[in-house]
Amino acid sequence: MERKPSSIRVYHRCGGCGKKQEFLNSGRFRVNANGSRIDVWLIYRCKKCKHSWNLTVYERVSPSKIPPELYELFLENDEETASRYGNDLAFLKRNHAELNE
Repeated sequence: MERKPSSIRVYHRCGGCGKKQEFLNSGRFRVNANGSRIDVWLIYRCKKCKHSWNLTVYERVSPSKIPPELYELFLENDEETASRYGNDLAFLKRNHAELNE
């Protein structure tokens, strides 16, 4: 049985469907290193077409700004960490998510 990493309903304009849709927390992170900077995103997927939407956790930060234990959780796609971010109203609003709690 698949666990739901987030209980907050999140809506965003879908690039695949071309209209506002519900997006689901995938429970996965994308970590990208660009030179000496790191980006971390929490990946959401359109409930209808599975188009992805990356919500910014960290953007172009020095690796020293991310606690090593947290960085490892991002790399491991830790479900509890994904759920914590997916239920953080400030994080969701910062990423311009429309909410329906």
